[in-house]
This record gives sequence, C-alpha cells and structure tokens, in this order.
Amino acid sequence: MAHEEIDKVTGVSTTGHEWDGIKELNNPLPRWWLWVFYACIAFAVGYVFVYPAVPLVSSYTKGWLGYSQRASALAEAEAGRAARNEVGQNLANASLEEIKNDPKMLEFAMAQGRAAFGDNCAPCHGSGATGSKGYPNLQDDDWLWGGTLTDIEHTITVGIRSTSPDTRMNDMPRFGADGLLDAKQIRNVAGYVLSLSGNSVKGADVDAGKQIFAENCTSCHGEDAKGSHELGAPNLTDKIWLYGGDEASVINTITNAHRGVMPTWGGKLDPVTIKSLAIYVHDLGGGT
Repeated sequence: MAHEEIDKVTGVSTTGHEWDGIKELNNPLPRWWLWVFYACIAFAVGYVFVYPAVPLVSSYTKGWLGYSQRASALAEAEAGRAARNEVGQNLANASLEEIKNDPKMLEFAMAQGRAAFGDNCAPCHGSGATGSKGYPNLQDDDWLWGGTLTDIEHTITVGIRSTSPDTRMNDMPRFGADGLLDAKQIRNVAGYVLSLSGNSVKGADVDAGKQIFAENCTSCHGEDAKGSHELGAPNLTDKIWLYGGDEASVINTITNAHRGVMPTWGGKLDPVTIKSLAIYVHDLGGGT
C-alpha cells in the first residue's frame, strides 16, 4: 500500500496528484452535494422508464405513461381551433352591429381583424393604418366610399377599381392629359379648389375657376364641393388630401387623375375575416 502523505498546513491527506508543486488534498465532497447527486441519478433512471427517453432505430421508448409532447401540443391546438370555430360560427351568423354589441364576439373579431390587417392591409395603409400619399388614412373621419360598418365591409369585399364585377368604380377625368381643359383653366380651377380650404394658387383666377368647377366637377363633387360617398368623390373643402394638397399636387391630380386601386378581398379572405377586418378598421377611430 502506498505511503499516505499528510499536508502539513491543513493536516489533510493528499490524493497523490501534483501539478507544478501543488498537491491535491483528499477532501470529501459535502454530504448535501452527494445526496443531490444521488437523487439526480435516481430521477434520471426513473425518467427513462416513465417517459419517452431512449432513441431506437426507427422509433423510441414510449415509457410507462405513454406521454407525448407532440400529442399534447396537437390536442391543445385542436382545442383552440374548436373554440375559435365556435366563436367564428357565431360571427358568421351575426350582423356587424350584433358583433359590435357582444363583448365576446367583439374581442374575437378585433383580434382576428388586427392580425388580418397586419398580414394584408399594412403594406399599403401602414401598420398604424395612418396611410401615406395615395393610401388613405383609416384613422381619420374622411371616407371616399363611406365609413359605416356596412360601407367598410363592402369596400373590403369588392375593392376599388379591382377585378371584382361589383367593385366600386368611378374614374376622375384626366382633364389635362385628355385635353378637356388647358393649362390656364387647370390652374384657375386648382386655385378655386384650394381656396375652399383656405389655400391659394399663384396667378389663378378663382372666379373663373369656380365657373369651370361648376361646369365640370359638380356632377361628382357636388355644388358645395363636399363630395359624394356614392361616387367615391372626395370632400374638397376639408384639408385632407389623398395625393397631396399643395399647388403642384392639386394641378397634377386635375391634369392626370390618379385612379388608385384597392384589391378585392372577397374570395381571398373568408367572410368572417372580412367582417373582423371591417370591425377592426371601423374601431380605429374614423368609422362613422
């Protein structure tokens, strides 16, 4: 038996291991640490027998409980789908007003509408629905085709100048590009239009522009220039401009028109999702 060496400083025997003159003391592990270690070993052995643990060639050991995380996750997902289908069916059978007045259906519609908006509408209208040049702000109270729940649902369904046979359609004439008005007449009518919201166009004859407006524009925008939801004609008396309200932008709009397009979502989104979108957009603050 090898001679036991005792460390002179601590009085503890050494293991015989030495590195660069430093000798390892033979201190025992703490009792609590050993018990934890043994308990972990026992737990691991038990886990192997109780739960799926050991990989085999084409499968794995199932364990005494037969538990499967995949099966558990699928069951939870199916339960969630069943709950959504139940509420979704209620939404399908309910009117928009009924959904708005039912807290449970409204909560579901708002959540689904928010998700659908982010997936389908945010690229144009922005994640906050505030729009940009050429894309309407859905948080204000200015609506080309109406801001009621029914109006919004219909617009989402059929789109604007889209491929739907029932799409909302009304094209503004290209007064300059098609030679309907000359440059001076366009400047005059632009001056009149901007004067309605307290702005002006340099060198424009507002009175002449008013006459031109009466002859060419009132059929859509109305004699008071407040527009028409039935025709999708904007209100020209407020300071909300889809394509810009500065002199150059208004002259360009009269000259070339814009004729923006919104896709039809009918057939692309199911009716419940469209209802949810209508509820969500209406609830943004601009719905009427």
